Amino acid sequence: MKSHRIHLLLVPAIIFTSWAFTAPAPAQTVLKSICRVKGQEENTLQGLGIVVGLKGTGDGGDFLPTINSLAKIMTVMGEPPSSGGLAELKDAKNVALVAVTATVPAAGARQGDKIDCMVSSIGPAKDLTGGRLFLTPLVGPDRHDPTVYAFADGLLSIEDSTVPTTGRVHAGCRLEADFFNPFVKDGRITLVLDANHADFEVAQSVAEEINKSLGFGTGSQDLAKAIDQCNIIVAIPSEYRESHVMFVSMVLGTPIREPQPGARVVINERTGSIVISGEVEIGAVVVTHKNIVIETGAPAGGGFVPLDPGQTSKPKLDALVKALNAVHVSTGDIVDIIKGLDRNGKLHAQLIFE
Repeated sequence: MKSHRIHLLLVPAIIFTSWAFTAPAPAQTVLKSICRVKGQEENTLQGLGIVVGLKGTGDGGDFLPTINSLAKIMTVMGEPPSSGGLAELKDAKNVALVAVTATVPAAGARQGDKIDCMVSSIGPAKDLTGGRLFLTPLVGPDRHDPTVYAFADGLLSIEDSTVPTTGRVHAGCRLEADFFNPFVKDGRITLVLDANHADFEVAQSVAEEINKSLGFGTGSQDLAKAIDQCNIIVAIPSEYRESHVMFVSMVLGTPIREPQPGARVVINERTGSIVISGEVEIGAVVVTHKNIVIETGAPAGGGFVPLDPGQTSKPKLDALVKALNAVHVSTGDIVDIIKGLDRNGKLHAQLIFE
């Protein structure tokens, strides 16, 4: 079988020209595109409820948690089970015990707002199609807080026919109390960098840019201070102590140089996609894979190498992938080669699998 030998030798190019080149201006963005204010995050309300109206596909009388919950509901509604007790509910196959969750948006919600809620079977129910969620109280994410923030009820909609035990009630959750997270604490706000920009250097740059742009004549006292790779605390100046929203809008609108995230290689083996971000370099290595021999770095015998103005002193992963594609190497084989480079410490980037 014929084998392919690929050499990747990237050397600095020497170019003589009388043209003058101007370096492009660094790209800029605003602070709110890479971070959020602590306190502005989604929250989940939760509760246990009963779905009624099923066509014999519910939990049945052998699942006692459902029967106990149904008996409790009947008692609360003024119709407790008769002297027969729970035995008379043993054939109730049209009900199912479910977990109910609703996500409050990051901006919070006001009393009377309606949001969607998700319903998932807990017991042996086979299908929730056609069911209706009975009025269910929902509490907040803090299990020590018994406050009922919302009630949920309504007709279920099964969104995925292959999973009939999970459904959605559109606008089925009604807030009974305001639900907001405070974003100011001790006269300060905290900025949280998103996962793609969480980096010590980026955090320090953000703090310095805020101090430079929004000094407010504070003298030697800085407004912003990076406390780790994710969080930057910003003190609210005295002139904005009664105008928190205005100050936060100014901070989030601060223009900054667009941070360059670290080199990453993201692979989705299910779809066969490979995304290479940044200038991902690879070390000198020889890889034999099936009928392919890959050699990066200078070949032992030397050889003629054309000069390319775009080349640098170290091989790049995208050059390797292009070379492999040129000889019709399958995506699966390319992924295996990248894994091998990573295992041997020759992939100078973070490898992420989705």
